[in-house]
Order: sequence, then C-alpha cells, then structure tokens
Amino acid sequence: MSTLQPTTTERLRAMGAAIGPDVIALRRRFHRHPELSGKERWTSDELCAQLDELGIPYQRVAGTGVVASIAGTASGGWRKCVALRADIDALPVTEQTGAPYASACPGIMHACGHDCHMAMMLGAARLLNDLRDELRGEVRVLFQPAEEISIGSTMMMDAGALDGVDAIFGAHIWSELDAGLVSCEPGQRMAHTDWFRIDIEGVSAHGSMPHKGVDAIVVGAEMVTALQILVSRDVSPFEPVVVTVGEFHGGEARNIMAGSAYLTGTVRTWSDRLRAEVPDRLERIVGKIARAFNAEARFTFESGNAGLANDPACAELARRAVVEVLGEEAVGSYEGTLSGEDFSEYLRRVPGVFAFIGCRNPEVGAEHPQHSCYYEVDESVLVKGSMVAAQWALDALAEE
Repeated sequence: MSTLQPTTTERLRAMGAAIGPDVIALRRRFHRHPELSGKERWTSDELCAQLDELGIPYQRVAGTGVVASIAGTASGGWRKCVALRADIDALPVTEQTGAPYASACPGIMHACGHDCHMAMMLGAARLLNDLRDELRGEVRVLFQPAEEISIGSTMMMDAGALDGVDAIFGAHIWSELDAGLVSCEPGQRMAHTDWFRIDIEGVSAHGSMPHKGVDAIVVGAEMVTALQILVSRDVSPFEPVVVTVGEFHGGEARNIMAGSAYLTGTVRTWSDRLRAEVPDRLERIVGKIARAFNAEARFTFESGNAGLANDPACAELARRAVVEVLGEEAVGSYEGTLSGEDFSEYLRRVPGVFAFIGCRNPEVGAEHPQHSCYYEVDESVLVKGSMVAAQWALDALAEE
C-alpha cells in the first residue's frame, strides 16, 4: 500500500468533487431570491448564515456587503493576503425560464449569473477553510453589492475591504464561452462603461394638430437612430464602440403630442482616446437634431468604470490554476467583451485577474446571453469555478 500523502491539488480535487451538488443547491437558493442593487438584505443575511455554518468569520460592510476571512495555519513562507470576489445583486428582469427554482420575486431575476458567483465563492471558501493547513497567509472573500449600478466595488474599498490585500481574483460565469472552459488571458478584457441621459423639451399640442407643437417623441426617435452614426460613420470600424439607448420615456396620454421626453443609455469603448472623445461627439449629434426640429435638448454624460485589464502575472497564475485542477484542455480562449465590470476598480488598486467561466451548453438550455429573461447556465461548471479560485489563492499565497 502506498504511503505517499496526497498533494494539495489532489486534496482540492477530491473535495471539489464532493461538494459539487452543494454548490448547485446554493446557486438555486440564491436564484430563487434575487434582490436589486443596494437592497440585497436577504442575500446578505443568507451569505452570513452560510459562513456561520462553515465556521468562517466575517464582517458586514458597505450596507449589504460581507467580507469573510480565512486565516491559513501553514508554517513558513511569505505571509500575504489575497482576495476572492463575488457580486451579489440581481437585475430588474421578469424571468421566463420556467425553472423549478425560478425567481420568486416578480420583476427581479439573477439574469447575469451573480447567483452563480456567490455559490462558487462560497464553495471556494469551504475548500480553503478545509485546507487552512496549506494556506500561507489570509484569503479574504468579498461578497459585493451593487455591481450592476457600477458603485459596489468603490463602496467596498471605502469600507476597507481591500486594505492589506496583495492581489485579487474575480470570475464571471459567461454565456459566450463553452461549458468546461475557463478564459483568463492577460491584458484588457472588458470595456470602459459610461452612461448618458438626454432630456428633450418640445411643445405639447392636441394629437390632431401636430403643426401646433414640437413633438418630443419624434425628436427622441430621430436621436435614437442618429446616435448610431457614431458607431457606423464617425469611428473607424477597427475601433470597438457600442452606443445603446436603454430607456425612452415620453408623453402622458394617447391624444396629446408629447411636450417632453427623455432617453438614457450606455456607451462602451475600448480605447482611452475614444472614451475621452465620445461625450463631445454625442452631444454634437444631439444638439444638431434638437435645433433641426426646433426643440431643446440637454445632454448629460456620466463616467462609469474604466476598462478591465488583467495583470499578466496574476493571469498566468490563474491559467496554471486551471491546468492544475481541470487540465490543459480546460484553458479557453476568448477575445474579450464590450460589457463592463466594476471589478476594474479593484484592479486600479491592486494587481489581479478576472476569469470567464464558460457555461454555454445548448443541451441544457444554456444558450441565452446575460441579461436575458431566458438566461440559464450549465450548473456542472460551478464547482469548477470554486476549485480554480481556491487553487489560485493557494498558489498566490505560496509565491514569495
């Protein structure tokens, strides 16, 4: 009989295989009880209850945020602190999946996978807590509110969640990557995320006498179309940019021509130069259309999160962690996305890596994009995310 002791990674794999069903059950529990940004009270309480059950100490911060701490007991080595992060908020989406664990909260859904992130990082915390004898330092697990409104990471940092942290790992379950693959390439991975609002003032009139007023809805409709000129004609086709109008509100009654309306939307850019130029370009388009229709328009631009770029050393550590626990065949390749993430704010403070955990699998209905009312995931990948996060933390603390 062999007397060789299992390696840390072998122990991690064995424990991961054992907790897979529990991670899926957690994901379904969170999925059934989604809460909007800044209102994640049930979610926060449930996270704390799960940590209590595991015997992991924690603090409540930033309103509904939670910071758990796992202190290693391994002797020797350079003692550091690394962080793992999960976002916890949901979206104002009415779920249409028909799943038995579908949202029990009308008009609210975990349509971006944050339920998966909480389950994965609780799984990672459970693994690391059982491997404290192998940890040469502290692992801090950040459960962050308000990612969908781009302010949660700043709130967490203001509360001290990142104080003393040497590096950070985050992950997003991702519908554009096949289940079983993990992408953690270095360099820029996500876009700059900014916001705009256009307030239009026309002149109301009877719906039967349009010549007596200035129709704010017509003006707004022209703006929706014209804003795409920035993408199709005003920027090089080799330069990624997206302009999306997400809201259009106007009018008070069906027989009254609207005297006012407003639009809100988002702009996603890849380069710093274009990000700086976009506000003036959009304002110029809006202003010219308003003048052409004899209306007035006020354009407001709000800077959001900067583009997300992985630190090369942290990304390589993540790639090696994928190979260690899942094998070379699990290393995925993904070009990046014009989606945004406030994890980028952490990366402005400390080095880190943001991984994409592939979950696309049409055989189980996981083929719709993030933010869709039909959004589903291949749940078999969740514990793989837990294992990769835990292995990355072990390896990061082992480095001197």
